[in-house]
Amino acid sequence: MAIDFSERFERVLADAKTVVVSTGAGISAESGVPTFRGEDGLWKKFRAEELATFEAFQANPRIVWEWYSYRREIINKIKPNPGHYAVAEMAGLFDNFHIITQNVDGLHKLAGSEDVVELHGNIKRNLCVDCGKMNYDEEFEAIPPLCSCGGRLRPDVVWFGEMLPAGAIERAFKVSKSCDLLFTVGTSGIVQPAASLPPTAKQHGAFVVEINIEPTELTFIVDQHFRGNSGEILPFIVRKIKEIRGIKS
Repeated sequence: MAIDFSERFERVLADAKTVVVSTGAGISAESGVPTFRGEDGLWKKFRAEELATFEAFQANPRIVWEWYSYRREIINKIKPNPGHYAVAEMAGLFDNFHIITQNVDGLHKLAGSEDVVELHGNIKRNLCVDCGKMNYDEEFEAIPPLCSCGGRLRPDVVWFGEMLPAGAIERAFKVSKSCDLLFTVGTSGIVQPAASLPPTAKQHGAFVVEINIEPTELTFIVDQHFRGNSGEILPFIVRKIKEIRGIKS
């Protein structure tokens, strides 16, 4: 595919040392991960907003656990797409590289990316509400399952009304403030505080690139916008980086 690169973008690709890629639901949607929201998000008689809260878990832990088991069954059958693999490959092309994602599906890690900052947690992990111990099992005899301490296990994801993991969001802003180049991929530019990462990077001198299938709230502030699927655009950008830097595939 043909993509137009500005001269400035090419210079940034040649010189950048610290790069951040921030991803949202769009990159996972290209793999077939459903949003579980809106008209297609109905599950039994509930919507995501009615189930993804700690209050719902306290009131009816079984139905919440069953919903997350249903989501896990779907996600476990889904594979990373070329966009995920391109991000993983990009990590080896720069001195300092950081991946920040709002997605909970673990597809970046499955594609080979390491040290992913997961702002909203990971649906494949469980967390004890009492002792805080992590648990990676997905099959249990009891529903909802219990921790060895006797406390209830919940999916290790951020629910509506909850704070993001302190370490994750602090690191996300730290690397965004110090990067030379930031890619925002498949994000709506609405969900906070992740939506503040691109403007934060730009305010600190970074070149900001947006890749999305449609314009977003961030489009007017970025330095370069690519409209289309990240699974097509990111591999092309990786090839361009190699060409500019004289790296053989």
